[in-house]
Amino acid sequence: MKAKHQRLILIVLALIALIGAGLLASYALRNQASYFYLPEQMAANPPEPGQAVRLGGMVEPGSLEKQADGITVTFAVTGRENSRIPVRFAGILPDLFVEGSGVVAEGRLDASGTFVADNLLAKHDENYVPRELEGMSEHQAAEMAEETTVGLE
Repeated sequence: MKAKHQRLILIVLALIALIGAGLLASYALRNQASYFYLPEQMAANPPEPGQAVRLGGMVEPGSLEKQADGITVTFAVTGRENSRIPVRFAGILPDLFVEGSGVVAEGRLDASGTFVADNLLAKHDENYVPRELEGMSEHQAAEMAEETTVGLE
């Protein structure tokens, strides 16, 4: 067999191996992908119960309730079109998680239509101010920042 034919066979085998690896990887990751839903999308076309998805929207004011166990919280996520999805989460809430703020919940929809979140990601607006600096003027905040960096130089 000529060297030209050997190189051609090697290239074809390499392409087949590469395509096979890509198909194998996509097959292995098919259940790991989590789709993002807005509340109105989830209400109109809910995912299958148990499918890993993300739900993003605003925490409905007045809907946050802590359960008796002290760990579980329930609240509702709303969207632009007044759709409302109830959410249950057991764990430590992020510091920025408050009613009326943005949230992305990772989890699954159960058979009753409640979204069971495994993880919560709280979103803040562009006017975020750390708790330590709330109520301070811009000058006072700059002085505090300067005091904390004096020993670092």
